[in-house]
Amino acid sequence: MSKNLVIVESPAKAKTIQKYLGKDFEVKSSFGHIRDLPKKGMGIDLATFSPDYEVSADKKKLVSELKAAVKKAEMVWLASDEDREGEAIAWHLADELKLKPENRKRIVFHEITKNAILKAIDNPRDIDQNLVNAQQARRLLDRIVGFEMSPVLWKKVKPGLSAGRVQSVAVRLIVEREKEIRDFKPKASFKLDSVFLNKTNQEIAAKLKKDFEKEEDAEKFLELAKVTEFKVLNVETRPGTRSASAPFTTSTLQQEASSRLGYNVTNTMRLAQRLYEEGYITYMRTDSVNLSQEAIEGAKKQITSEYGSEYSSPRNYTTKSASAQEAHEAIRPTDFAVKSIGDAQLNRLYQLIYRRTLASQMANAKIEKTVIEIGNPKLPQNFEAQGEVIIFDGFLKAYGIVKTEEDDEENNEKLLPKVSVGEILDYKRITATEKFTRPSARYTEAGLVKKLEELGIGRPSTYAPTIQTIQNREYVDKHEIDPQIREIVKMSLVKDKIKKEVLEEKFGGDKNKFIPTDTGEVVSDFLTNNFTEILDYGFTARVEESFDEIANGDQKWKEMMTDFYSKFHPRIEDVEENAERATGDRLLGVDPKTGKNVHARIGRFGAMIQIGETEDEEKPIFASLMTGQNIATITFEEALELFRLPFDLSEVDGQPVSVGVGRFGPYVKWGETYISIPKGEDPLSVDQKRAEEIINEKKIADAPIATYKGEGVTKGTGRFGPFIKYRSIFVNVPKKYDFDNLSQGDINELIDAKLEKEANRYIQQWEKEKISIENGRWGPFVKFGKAMFKIPKKADDTKYEGEELKDISLDEVKKWITDQDPKAFAEKKKPAAKKPAAKKATTTAKKPAVKKPASKK
Repeated sequence: MSKNLVIVESPAKAKTIQKYLGKDFEVKSSFGHIRDLPKKGMGIDLATFSPDYEVSADKKKLVSELKAAVKKAEMVWLASDEDREGEAIAWHLADELKLKPENRKRIVFHEITKNAILKAIDNPRDIDQNLVNAQQARRLLDRIVGFEMSPVLWKKVKPGLSAGRVQSVAVRLIVEREKEIRDFKPKASFKLDSVFLNKTNQEIAAKLKKDFEKEEDAEKFLELAKVTEFKVLNVETRPGTRSASAPFTTSTLQQEASSRLGYNVTNTMRLAQRLYEEGYITYMRTDSVNLSQEAIEGAKKQITSEYGSEYSSPRNYTTKSASAQEAHEAIRPTDFAVKSIGDAQLNRLYQLIYRRTLASQMANAKIEKTVIEIGNPKLPQNFEAQGEVIIFDGFLKAYGIVKTEEDDEENNEKLLPKVSVGEILDYKRITATEKFTRPSARYTEAGLVKKLEELGIGRPSTYAPTIQTIQNREYVDKHEIDPQIREIVKMSLVKDKIKKEVLEEKFGGDKNKFIPTDTGEVVSDFLTNNFTEILDYGFTARVEESFDEIANGDQKWKEMMTDFYSKFHPRIEDVEENAERATGDRLLGVDPKTGKNVHARIGRFGAMIQIGETEDEEKPIFASLMTGQNIATITFEEALELFRLPFDLSEVDGQPVSVGVGRFGPYVKWGETYISIPKGEDPLSVDQKRAEEIINEKKIADAPIATYKGEGVTKGTGRFGPFIKYRSIFVNVPKKYDFDNLSQGDINELIDAKLEKEANRYIQQWEKEKISIENGRWGPFVKFGKAMFKIPKKADDTKYEGEELKDISLDEVKKWITDQDPKAFAEKKKPAAKKPAAKKATTTAKKPAVKKPASKK
C-alpha cells in the first residue's frame, strides 16, 4: 500500500498528477468541497458567527473512502488549488478526516507539470489559516446577505426571488445602463467625408476635422466646396510604436476569448480548467500579470528560434490592482515548445493563451504615421487624411490586431499615396451624412467582467458564477432587440452637383447583450432604494478589501463579520417592517370601454397589464406581456392590444382554433394541442391562413417517422435535446446517432435499450400507493411519490440483495419510509375556508389567470 496519499479536487487533476509521482504515492480526488453550510437553514450561529458545516449526502460515501485511505497512509498531502477556495478545501479535508499536523502536509503549485509537482513535494507547508478565514468570511457573509435579504423580496416583490451581495450589484449595473439607454436623447450632426485625387489619380480618403450641427451649414459648406481649389496644406510623418498587452489574467482572458473566439465566460472557464488540469497552462484563476523567470526564459528561447533575436524583448509586467497577489502568475503555457494540442476546442483557447504570452515577451511594433491636411484658406474647416504603415511588425507577428466594438468602425487608417505641400487635388466626391449620437453600449459578458473588475467587485473566481447566477435567476437575459428605423439626410457633391436624398437607417438593435427583465429591474430598484449601502459599488469593493486584509492576517474575520452584521440586520428589520411593496407600477391611462385604470406592473407570475383596481368589487382583468415588451416602456395602445388575446379563429379539421399568450410565449391552440408561434412573430398578426400554416407544420413534425412493433414512432426536440417517442415513452437520442437521418435499425436499437432499462428499473412496484423499490445508479432505493428513501441494512448489518428485496412486503417498506420521514403518510389538512378580506388602504396584486403553456415536446 502507498505510504503517501495525495488529495486533490478533481479526477482530471488527480490523473495528471499520478503520472508524475512514483508508486509510493496514491492520488485521490475530493470532487471539490466535501462539506459546506447546510442547504436548508442559515447554518450560522449569528451570536458567534460559528458555521455549522456538514458533509452533504452525496459526499458521505466519498468521505468514508477517503477516511479508509487515510488510515493506510503514513502521510497525507493536501494538494488543492492555491487560492482561498483551495485552501478552504484543504482545511475542511484536514478537519473532517481528523488529520494531525504531523501526518499532513499542504502543497501548492501554479502548474501541473512534473517539475512543479516535485518542487511542491520538496517545499510543503501547513494550512494557511488566514486564507481559510478569508474564504469563510466570504462564504458566511454572502450566506447571511442572501438568507436575510431574499425573504424581504418574497414579501415585498414576489415569492421565489433571491438577493446576493455581488449578484445584486451586477444586476444594478445592467439596470442602470438600460435606464441610461432608455433616457438617452440622440443628437444629430453632419459628418463630411471626401475622396480626393492626386495628379496620378490615386485616391486619398479624408474627413472634415469638425462636424456641422445644422443641415444648412453642411449644405453651405458643399456649395462653397464646389468653387474651391483644394490643396495639400501640410504633410506630417512621425514614427510611433505599438506595445503588446500583458499576459492574461482571469478577466482579460474572459474578455479576449469573448471578442476573438465568441466564447461566453462560463465556457471559457470550463475549457481553461481542463487545460490547467491536463497540464497545458498555469492556474487560470489569477489577477496577476507576473511571469516567473523560468517562463520568461522559455518564451525568449521560443521567440528567438521561431522569429529571430530581433523579435525578442523579455520583460515583466506589474499588476495595477493593489489586491493582486504577485506571488501568483499570469495565465501562460507550461511549455512553450507545445505549440498546439489535439482537442480542437481546447486548442482554440490554448492558442489564444500561447500567442498572448509569447507576444508579451516580443519587441514593440514600429509604425510610421502620416497625416495630410487638405483644404483652402477660404473654407471654414480643413479635411484630414490619416494613414500608417508598419515598419517592423514585432509582437504583431504572433498576435495580430483586434478591433473592439468601441473602436470607430470608420477610422480605418490606410496607406496614403505620396503628395507634396502645395499640390492641387481634385475632389472625386464630398459627402455630408447625418449621424446621430449613440448611447453607451449594453454589457456583453466580457464587458460586465471588465466593469466589475474596474470597480473592485468580486475576484477571479467569482466572475463566471455571478454572471451565471443572474441569468439563472431570470434577472437579466439576452433576447434579441429588433432595430428601429429613422430617416437621415445625405448630401453628395459629385461633378459640381449637389444631390440630396432621404435614406432610412436602422438603429437601437442588439443581440447577445445583457438586458434586465422586468423582475430584475423592479428588484434592483427596490434593493437600491432600501439597501443603499449593500448595493453601493464602493461598499462592495471595500468588503472585498476586507477579505484581502483577512487573507494577509491584518484583520480578524469574526470582528469583520460582527461589525458588518451590527449594521446590516437592523436595516433588514426596518425594511421588512416599513418598506412598501414594489411592483414597478405604471399608470398607463384609462380603458375607454370600462373607464378603469390600466396599469403595467409585476405580479405574482411576472410582468403584466392590469385593468381595474384590486379593491374594486369587480375583479381586475390581466394580460401577460409578450417577449421584448417591458413594463417600463410599453405604451397604452400596446397594452390594450394585449387584451385582444386570446382570440378565436375558424375550426380546422373540426377542432376549435385560438391564438393566445401563455407562460412559455405565444401559441396557437388547436383542439387540446398548444403549438408555439415562431420566435419574433407577433401573435396579434396571426390570421386564419397563418394559423393553418402553423397547424400543418405541427402535423408534419408530429407525423410518424417509422413504426415499432406496428405502432408509430415520432421525433422532436425538447428541453433535454432530440428525442423519439413511442407510445408515451420518450427516448433521448445521443449525439452518436444522426438525428436527421435515423434508420429503422437505429430506432429499434434506441427503443429496445429504453424498454430494457425500464424493465430493469423496478424491483417491486405498488402503483396505487405510489411506492416502488427501484434500481438506481448507486444501488436500490425506495421511491414514494417524488421522494426517495434509503433502504436500511438487515438485522445482521448487511445490505439487502436484489432477490431479497423482491420478497419485502408493502408494510415493511412503509415502515422504512416512516422511519426516515414520520410525517410521510400523515393526512394533509384541508385548507380553512377563506373569510372575505376587508378592504385595505394599500392594494396588493391578485393572481392573474394562469394560461396553459405551449407544448414543449
